[in-house]
Amino acid sequence: MRLVIVGYGYSSRAIHQALDNGFESLTVTTRTAEKAEQLRADGLDAVVFDGTAPSDGLASALASATHLIMSAAPGDVGDPLLAQHEIAVARDLQWVGYLSTVGVYGNHDGAWIDETTPADPQSKRSKLRVAAEKAWLHRQAKIGFALGVFRLAGIYGQGRSALDKVRDGTARRIIKPGQVFNRIHVDDIGRVVASGAAQSVGGIFNVTDDEPCPPQNVIAHASSLVGVEPPPEIAFEDADLSPMGRSFYGENKRVSNAKIKKAFGPMLYPTYREGLAGLL
Repeated sequence: MRLVIVGYGYSSRAIHQALDNGFESLTVTTRTAEKAEQLRADGLDAVVFDGTAPSDGLASALASATHLIMSAAPGDVGDPLLAQHEIAVARDLQWVGYLSTVGVYGNHDGAWIDETTPADPQSKRSKLRVAAEKAWLHRQAKIGFALGVFRLAGIYGQGRSALDKVRDGTARRIIKPGQVFNRIHVDDIGRVVASGAAQSVGGIFNVTDDEPCPPQNVIAHASSLVGVEPPPEIAFEDADLSPMGRSFYGENKRVSNAKIKKAFGPMLYPTYREGLAGLL
């Protein structure tokens, strides 16, 4: 496996760790020269690619890559890699893992959905994700590599969880009756996508936990683990939310993870309770 990771961040770092050096070479990209220097100091072969222009370092890595993980978000010009590089130059490419979002399904008023549910994106960012997925499917059909599309739920993990919000005083219990979300521990993202890469598994996969639930339940549980009183309840109508934060509450669905469990085995953290206990 000669691996390229485009967009080396929170989730892709977990995938790298889950691969446990199961590759011959690894090149990662980041948006700035300063971050690239930091990653090189950590022993990574890092090149700069910000999606606005081709990158010589990325082009060189693609020329010999067998596996590619695309973690960089699309923009107004579409998928940044496909916009700036011709993927056909990667003549040895066997597998691509594309990190997408369950936001592509839009709102389903709390109903259960799975990978057979048609995409119905509501927000601009989700519409861009659907367009990027289609662009990668088009390249797959044209070139012939295996493509795994991993639609991620709300990500949490070390340094990015309800425990951290409770501890620093930023946690809020916003109540919108009937609202539920799925979430996913970053280590489960790492495990699932690394397994997909190792086996060159193709298809669409929802990467979520077992238990979609109201967000206020997670805050209350995190508060009990830390040993503090949970923050007061706030009605959704009264909550001071950013436009993006408010848009998240416009999508209400229960996302099944049966397909990833069948393909990749049981979850490391089936629900937020196991996940928060592990972080604690």
